[in-house]
Amino acid sequence: MSCWITMIRRPQSRMSAPSSADRQTRWAFFQQWLKNPLGMAAVSPSSRQLARQMIHALPPASTRLIELGGGTGAITGQLLAHGIAPADLMVFELNEAMHQTLKQRFPGIRLHLGNAADVQRVARDSGFLDAGPADAVVSGLGILSMPRPLQRDIVGEAFACLRPDGRFVQFTYGPASPVAREVLDELQLSARRASFTWWNVPPATVYVYERRRDAPPSFDAKRPA
Repeated sequence: MSCWITMIRRPQSRMSAPSSADRQTRWAFFQQWLKNPLGMAAVSPSSRQLARQMIHALPPASTRLIELGGGTGAITGQLLAHGIAPADLMVFELNEAMHQTLKQRFPGIRLHLGNAADVQRVARDSGFLDAGPADAVVSGLGILSMPRPLQRDIVGEAFACLRPDGRFVQFTYGPASPVAREVLDELQLSARRASFTWWNVPPATVYVYERRRDAPPSFDAKRPA
């Protein structure tokens, strides 16, 4: 056991200490976890390495994105630093306290307080889809713990916002795809494991979901809710 602890701790000594802003963000996240541990996907915000891995999984030349479950902005900040324009990033967050944190940190993004299952309606009604479909949806939601009907609603609505070759990028703490096989088959989606990082609490895997080649495109900006 002591050898294993040494192995996973030793590289951390070479990492820079978290900034005051990082500590405040982690504390805010942890406070929300204490209030609703079953409703939170993790006990701490996503790491920068996980955010970078999710960005690496985006389609080439992605410029317009939707983020589900913005949390305290760990991934949001990295997407903006990557070059995504604030007006081209729509972020959903259901937790009101975290929504306020996002609003203060990133005043230029298209931020919505609401359920991710409404993403297609909100994206259409807010005008985000007027310029065309999004390139990708990046998700920090706890998909793995959701009932399958809710998985189907969220993922299906997300793909309704995407271009034909768009991607749904999701991280998970589980050992397999967080989206159930039945949901993938119903929506005609493929899944692949893109990357894994130890430098997250807990360690996380990034999965990429895409339409199967024989699946018809579903984007329609004028489709009724």
